[in-house]
Parts: sequence; C-alpha cells; structure tokens
Amino acid sequence: MEYLVAVAEERSFTRAAHRLHVAQPGISAQIRQLERELGQPLFDRSGRAVRLTATGTAVLPHARAALAARESMRSTVEQLTGLLTGRLAVGMVTACSMPLLFDALAEFHEQHPGVEMALREDASDRLASALRDGELDLALIGVGGAVPAGMQARVLVEEPLVAAVPPAHALAHAGSVSLGDLEGHPVITLPRGTGIRGALDDAASIAGSTVRVALEASDPRVVARLAARGLGVAIVPASTVRDQDGLVALPVSPAVHAALAIASPSGRVATPAARALTAVLVGRPVDR
Repeated sequence: MEYLVAVAEERSFTRAAHRLHVAQPGISAQIRQLERELGQPLFDRSGRAVRLTATGTAVLPHARAALAARESMRSTVEQLTGLLTGRLAVGMVTACSMPLLFDALAEFHEQHPGVEMALREDASDRLASALRDGELDLALIGVGGAVPAGMQARVLVEEPLVAAVPPAHALAHAGSVSLGDLEGHPVITLPRGTGIRGALDDAASIAGSTVRVALEASDPRVVARLAARGLGVAIVPASTVRDQDGLVALPVSPAVHAALAIASPSGRVATPAARALTAVLVGRPVDR
C-alpha cells in the first residue's frame, strides 16, 4: 500500500524508491504482485510519467485509508509507551518568512529526533487539498475568511491588509481607502488560492466593488517592491509595509483581515507527532 501511494504521488517508480529509501526493482515487483492479486493494472507505464489507471485511481483512496489505519494503530501504541517515531509531513504557505514555523520545527526536531520530517511549500488551497487527501499531517495556511471545508484550524497570527503606495501616488494622502477607491487603479497582490487573495476577493464581493488585479506575486515582499516602483497599489499585510521603504500604508475601510493558521484534517485522529508539533507552534510567541 505504501509503495502504491508513493508511486501514485511521485508518478515515477524511481522517485518513489528514492523517497522510501528502497531499491526501485523491489517497488516494481511489489506493485506487479499487487496487480496480479487484484487482476487489474494499477499504473499506465507507457508514457514518460507513470499514471494511474482507472482501477488505480479507484484503489488509491483505499490504500491511503489502510495507511491511515496503520498510523492510528501506531499512534495508540505510541500513546501507551510515550514514544514519538514515524514520519511527519508538514506544509507551509509559499514565501513564508515568519520565524515561527522554522523555530518550532527546530525545537520539535531537538525534542523528537526519531521522527522523520518532510516539509512542503505551496499555495494555501493546494495545501488544504493535500491535508484532505492524507498527504500532509499539518499545514501552516493563509485563511482569509472561513476555514476551508474538511479542515480544523487554529489561528496563530492575524493582521489587517493595507493598500501600499509610493508617497507621490494620488492616494498617498487619503488617510484610508475603500475597495471602491481602488477601482480606477491597478492592484498588485497575491494569486488566487492564497489566504490574502481570498480575503481581498471576498471583501470586494461583499462591497460590490471591482478590483482590477494587474500584477500577481507569491511573496508579499515582492508585491510591495513592485508597488514601490509605481506599478500599482499593493494589497499586503500591514507588517510587510513596515519592512519596505518608500511606501505609504493606507488602512482599508472597512477593514480586511488575513490570518495564518495551523490546519489539520477534521475527522481524523492526529498522530502524537502532529499533536506535539502543534503544541510547540501554539506555545511560541509570534515574531513578525
């Protein structure tokens, strides 16, 4: 089951073998044996990348459920013995620059060296999907409004979004801006799928305003630098502007907030390792 999931996710027998630290012929032999037992091919090997067949696609959720059941059994034993071992897969939003997660991972590794950690960087919507699919145990995601379906989340830091412009910009002395005030200006912000963009889009929809996003960048600091060069109005967290010279931060009225939250799948028993890392994260002071 573990080999099946690894090959499906990596789309390669070689990469799956490297990920699991086993010989590639062993994985191939085990998958062929599984296919013989099921009487159907699970992978299409004809292209450059290995792809699941229709049967493989149908079987994959059951394989993940089997692995989850194994982890639950292991979790029960670990709770009884007080040991933390196994693997912990963690996700973080793209361009995360807060020391919070990195310090927590370092502390967790020092306390539990027997746990193998994997870290994945991606957009918040794809991290949420990976959590639901069982590919991740925890993820630091951006939340602009409601928590994504199938998730439970605890907010670690929340701050308002601001409109950032150079001192010579027409809005620089406005004091504050509404989303309606932005309709005549190109806007620079993060792409869809991020918490910040979700918060902006939701607020614009509620206000009945049309915000014209002209430029996108995955890093708020890059968004601010583009605005500092006169390419548009940046919509970024307030802390981003504090670190960027040459910009005036204007509060958005009514206020629009975005948050970073530690998320996990709802309805699934967290492993002791996931609970231990969460405890470290929520117990650390937030340093912006």
